[in-house]
Amino acid sequence: MTGTIASPLYAHLFPAGDVGRLFTDSAEVRAMMIVEGALAKVQGAAGTIPELSAAAIHRASLELQIDPGGLARATGENGVPVPSLVAAFRDAMQAPEHAQYLHWGATSQDIVDTGLMLRLRQVLGHYGDALDRLLDALAGLAETHARTPMAARTYGQHATPTAFGAVAASWGWPLLTLRAEIPALIDALPVSLSGAAGTAEALGPEAPVLRAALAEALGLADPGHSWHTDRTPVTAVAAWIARAASALAKIGEDLILAAQSDVREVRLAQAGGSSTMPQKQNPVAPSALVALAAQAHGLNATLQGAGAHRQQRDGAAWFTEWLTLPPLAQALAAALARAEEAVGGLEIDAAAMERVLSESQGLLAAEALSFALTARMSRPEAQAEVKALVREVVATGGHLRDAALAKWPEIDSGLFDPHVELGQAPAEAHAFAAAARQATAR
Repeated sequence: MTGTIASPLYAHLFPAGDVGRLFTDSAEVRAMMIVEGALAKVQGAAGTIPELSAAAIHRASLELQIDPGGLARATGENGVPVPSLVAAFRDAMQAPEHAQYLHWGATSQDIVDTGLMLRLRQVLGHYGDALDRLLDALAGLAETHARTPMAARTYGQHATPTAFGAVAASWGWPLLTLRAEIPALIDALPVSLSGAAGTAEALGPEAPVLRAALAEALGLADPGHSWHTDRTPVTAVAAWIARAASALAKIGEDLILAAQSDVREVRLAQAGGSSTMPQKQNPVAPSALVALAAQAHGLNATLQGAGAHRQQRDGAAWFTEWLTLPPLAQALAAALARAEEAVGGLEIDAAAMERVLSESQGLLAAEALSFALTARMSRPEAQAEVKALVREVVATGGHLRDAALAKWPEIDSGLFDPHVELGQAPAEAHAFAAAARQATAR
């Protein structure tokens, strides 16, 4: 795959790592050869092809090296790499009496799609490992800062006090859900063995048995039917990737805001510099998370739209998958790497959070005050009284606590202590940390 994510220049800005290597030409060819070798092996065991030839093909699939560059011209002509791969494979075996049974009864799409499922299984495994590390880091933040008060913001405005640990938990809960879905995604990855038009006619009446045997040999699911035009196995993974990218972008968006020059409630371990302004500490990793999510959403939309394959085989829609799935998968790999870096090296400035609270004139306690007043008046009356008092405090520059106690001396002054008025925030933080620890302890 080419493009920014695969570029050596941007390799550390968008680091796809091992997932990127799974979408190289060499990895694709190797996966298809594994499929061809496994197919021959199960066909030999079933008596579909001579067992001696099956053994030779299987051994060759593990030993031979096929240069992807040598397949390029024929791939351009055929629209698929399998015909040239099969020809090169047969030639490299130097045993025509055995090589003639290679690719027996299969079609190009069987080999390409099954090879893709093998690679997606590895991709999802890498995602799971990365999510485990990220969840562990978030659990640490949630536990450490379960009672670190800060101003919650809604619509960009100060709302009520919360705890930074609860914020970390809000980042982690969707990732925990996504992590739990990976085993089912892997278990659903299917083998494909349906022949030229999905009927498996060339394989004879034993086609379902061969498909099941191939699935077992490769550790994939037996779909029980042809799925040449049923792209659910691909679109399901793509949709999961887009959801994961969104969850990581949420972390990025919050960190960009929290690291602003006039907020600085957090500090990033690796902030970026400017070419001309020495004072700049740019939130590069969080910005990458947001950008990668935007890319993932666009690619996923394209891929989902290509899910409608015409008739029994559709080259155009299939090609669209080839163009969109690799960069989509690599975008999430890069996002997970940048998220791990950003969260793992995050420094929390509790003093800055405290300063924001202390400079808020006690206004974050307005809701708590309105509920406290319901002991002596109706809720609508209490809301109206507090709104009027808030306007007065804003106009005079005073503090809501002082104004409220002057008017209602019996009010508990603890309402205005953000360390006390955290609600369920500490419990949320601890609950997430416990759930994350349990999930990553596998």
